[in-house]
Parts: sequence; C-alpha cells; structure tokens
Amino acid sequence: MSDQVPPMRTSDSERDRIAQLLQEHFAQGRLDHEEFTERLSGAYKSRTEAELARVTEDLPERDLAELRDAERVPEEASASPLSWRDPALLIPWFLWGGVNLLCFAIWLIVFLTTGHSYPWFLWVLFPWGILMGLVTLGVMWGQRGGEDGLHR
Repeated sequence: MSDQVPPMRTSDSERDRIAQLLQEHFAQGRLDHEEFTERLSGAYKSRTEAELARVTEDLPERDLAELRDAERVPEEASASPLSWRDPALLIPWFLWGGVNLLCFAIWLIVFLTTGHSYPWFLWVLFPWGILMGLVTLGVMWGQRGGEDGLHR
C-alpha cells in the first residue's frame, strides 16, 4: 500500500482567490505587468493545489503593512470616555429641548387663542427628561466606574 497522497484538485473559488491575491500584489508593485499576466494565466490553468501554490510561492500571503496596522488597532479602537460636550449626549438633549419647545409653543398658541389651560406639554417634558437624565447619569457613572477600576 502506498503512502503517497494524490494531488488535490483545485476549485474555481480557489483560483479566483489566488487571482485576487495576484491583483493586490500587482497593485502594490511586487509584480510587473508581464509577470502578473503570466502568473494570472498560470493560476487559471492550474489543476491541482500544488500548481496553484507555485504561482504565489515567492509572494507574502499578507502584506506587512497590514500586519503593522493590525497591531495598532487595539490602541486606536479604545473608546475615549464621553464628556458632557460629547455629541452622543448633546444631540439627544438638544432634540429633547427642541421637541419640548415646540410642544410648549403649540400649547401657548392654544392657550392664548382658545383659553384651554391644561398644561399637556408637561406629559412630554418630564417623562422624557427623567429618562434622558437617568440614561446620561448611567453612562457617565459607568464610564467613571470603569476608569476607577470598580468593574473588576
């Protein structure tokens, strides 16, 4: 019984992946036009994985610049803590203020023209304001607690 493994056939998706890899190397300047076209035709003519591997054997699988960028990502991806002037907090508060100002203006017009005095705008002002305040305090407290090490 023979221990040799027969050569594995390659698929169209593997050929396409290698062709895309060759295009990236050509765009990065590792291959000139002639070498690129030769290797690309060799990739599409290959029938086995070994033939396909020969097309890219002297090229890196990943670009070294990508590896350096991948090492820097965790430092850049760390989120800075929110402050009171952060748009993530300011925009909802300005929206709350604008909607309540509009509701108050409508109530004032109705009050001055018809005499109806029930302050219905307070049903918009207070529940939404209380909810916004709790969310804002929760976010600020949660971030402060994470910085002080309370969430260990």
